[in-house]
Amino acid sequence: MNGDHADAGGWADTALSGRRAPLLGRRSFLAGSAASVGALALGGCVTSDSAMLAEAAKVYGPMPDEKFPIPAVDLSKVDPKYYRRTVRYETKEAPGTIVVDPRNYYVYRIEEGGSATRYGANVGRDGFLWSGDAYVGRKSEWATWTPPKEMIRRQPEAAKYARGMPGGLDNPLGARTLHLYQNGAYTLYTIYASSEPESIGSGITSGCVGLLSQDMIHLYARTPVKTKVVVLPA
Repeated sequence: MNGDHADAGGWADTALSGRRAPLLGRRSFLAGSAASVGALALGGCVTSDSAMLAEAAKVYGPMPDEKFPIPAVDLSKVDPKYYRRTVRYETKEAPGTIVVDPRNYYVYRIEEGGSATRYGANVGRDGFLWSGDAYVGRKSEWATWTPPKEMIRRQPEAAKYARGMPGGLDNPLGARTLHLYQNGAYTLYTIYASSEPESIGSGITSGCVGLLSQDMIHLYARTPVKTKVVVLPA
């Protein structure tokens, strides 16, 4: 697959000092609050919080069969309100449509019967938010990432990836990427897989939308090319 360009102007310092951290993009990528739920059993009855955490542990468990094995999500770094779930969602949009709600840090996949699958997300920081209609122009798995010339001029340390950064857990495109288009042109915006659970529920990207890797793989498998994407105003 050809390399994908994204200006990683938001790189974290840790990424450039050799410590593990994903790369960030001009219209993409990474720069919540941590919440843990205690597991309690009272008189043999499991609490609802306990049950929710147990279910989340299944949903966000390791994915060893991936090309690059994905570890389990550290759920202590994710507010439970951002766990994947089915919710009521009234909309005029057709089933299959993706709706991004940056104000509340959610992505919805519209289902039949007035419901939606809801995923927690990270979104654009102030000054990089956008809204409007787009569509999935193409999809990629573990894509090669290539920084554009503008980014290399701004951050010379990115020059080592001028010929492309191979796919992997540290690649800013992540395990799966939905590339958003308008009127036949790539917008440079994406919905991508994030390996940083603490980013969910935050405005830290340069315009792209990140889901936990397990959520992104789930959404990706159900999203064909040409799917409509609606980004709501923040």
